[in-house]
Amino acid sequence: MVTTISARDITFEQLENHFGLEEVEDEQFFWEWQGNMPELSDVEKDMLDKLRAGYFNLLKHPPLLENSVKMAIISPLLFLADFYLNPYYIKAEKSIQLEMKDEGVVVDGRIDVLVFKQQFWLTAIEAKQAAYSIEVGMPQILSYMLANPYPDKASFGLITNGGYFLFLKLLNVGKPRYATSNPFDLRRKGSNELYSVLRILKHLAQLF
Repeated sequence: MVTTISARDITFEQLENHFGLEEVEDEQFFWEWQGNMPELSDVEKDMLDKLRAGYFNLLKHPPLLENSVKMAIISPLLFLADFYLNPYYIKAEKSIQLEMKDEGVVVDGRIDVLVFKQQFWLTAIEAKQAAYSIEVGMPQILSYMLANPYPDKASFGLITNGGYFLFLKLLNVGKPRYATSNPFDLRRKGSNELYSVLRILKHLAQLF
């Protein structure tokens, strides 16, 4: 008998038990979010400052739902990272199905935004409403990354609720392993963390 689980309801325990997923603590495993990053232009910084101000303005008029996060935050970031231009292309609400045949378990879900480059999943992006912790969505986006049809290549993910951002990397060769970046928080004083988010997106684009 096949058991179907919604990706929104998947847990870390289920990913570990059914798919053998494990977290890697070694900082060198996910080196792509660290080190030298592309410089941003003054125009890009100005746009990101407006995005940050817009986020806090939206918080004054709750609820800030997933569609609002995608429209106000994610879409402009993808534009600034040039992900709407060739050789990249984007699919919204991409359906996935992750199957563990020996376990009789199927995970169904829909990726909010998926960035492609040729036959490579560059970034899977999951948006949550502002009231949700990004931790809540981590098992969900990891299940999407496990469903990458090109397991010989690394998968990268980004999860955000508009104010907090977390990057993930997954390798699915042999036993699936993943690691996360540090979180980026728009409430951090003295800097605009969107600068770092955009730099990492641009860096991933350059690498792959």
